[in-house]
Amino acid sequence: MATCDVCGKDESMPYNCRHCGGTYCGEHRLPENHDCTGLQNWNDPNAVFDSGFDESVNGGGSTSRASSLTDKIPIDTGVGGPLAYFRGNMTYTFLAIMWVTFLLQYITLLIGGWSLHNALFTLSPLNPEYVWTWVTSIFAHSTGNFFHIVFNSIVIFFFGPLVERYVGSKSFAVLFIGAGALAGLSQIGLTAVEGGVTPVLGASGAALAIMGVITVLNPNLTVYLMFMIPMPIWILTGLTALISVLFIGTGAGGGGGIAHMAHLVGLVIGLAYGEYVKRTQNIRAPSQLQLGGGGPGGPGGPGGPGGRRRF
Repeated sequence: MATCDVCGKDESMPYNCRHCGGTYCGEHRLPENHDCTGLQNWNDPNAVFDSGFDESVNGGGSTSRASSLTDKIPIDTGVGGPLAYFRGNMTYTFLAIMWVTFLLQYITLLIGGWSLHNALFTLSPLNPEYVWTWVTSIFAHSTGNFFHIVFNSIVIFFFGPLVERYVGSKSFAVLFIGAGALAGLSQIGLTAVEGGVTPVLGASGAALAIMGVITVLNPNLTVYLMFMIPMPIWILTGLTALISVLFIGTGAGGGGGIAHMAHLVGLVIGLAYGEYVKRTQNIRAPSQLQLGGGGPGGPGGPGGPGGRRRF
């Protein structure tokens, strides 16, 4: 049994809006009937859709050229094709990039060994000038422990779409890349201060930024730790932050092979951005998330092998 966010009516079979994430009865399920925040992203100034058949629609020439280019791609790029799942959905696009990168890491190891792999995918205190690793290290994960990418994927899969619907795909992409890069840079900065040389890789900084946004927008959102233990998300977020603070405070910012500074920085960025969104937008957050969650050790799990810190 769930309650409609508009009228408060109890519904045994509620509707969940895929645009704003709210819960509604049959009367208020349509976006226009519950003042859906997703309507703010509507962008059709000419009030017509370009079908691709009439060159007079929306300027004609540019549309025709775009259609001819997509026609040459040996994949159905239409709304019903396999790429439609990723259109306007940065969450699943980033997840796909993560898993493709994971495969490329193994290929790189076979071709050039660890030296080439580290130069391409790991963010190191020894080579912070390798600016491409600021981004590639976000999508790369430990090849020695499959659960590293699995845990991060779970958090991003369940929480990412909620944040993306609230802030839009472009802002979500900036948050993901920006928080991930700053989290990694902060970790190697702390490592350098501590006199270490351990590189880092992983998407936990970005994942925790996503979690931070959700925590601010709806701190009482029910999540299931390890799919079994229900708790408000603010408790899960608080435990994650506490563990990172304790490790950093004891001079073990990379304790257990986990990049605790990266976790903390990503979370702080998410909390700050969530507060900004809360103050500037009218957000209706869902009251419960049936699946997902992550352990108090933070998405990314225990330490990675081979002297690399995972985050």
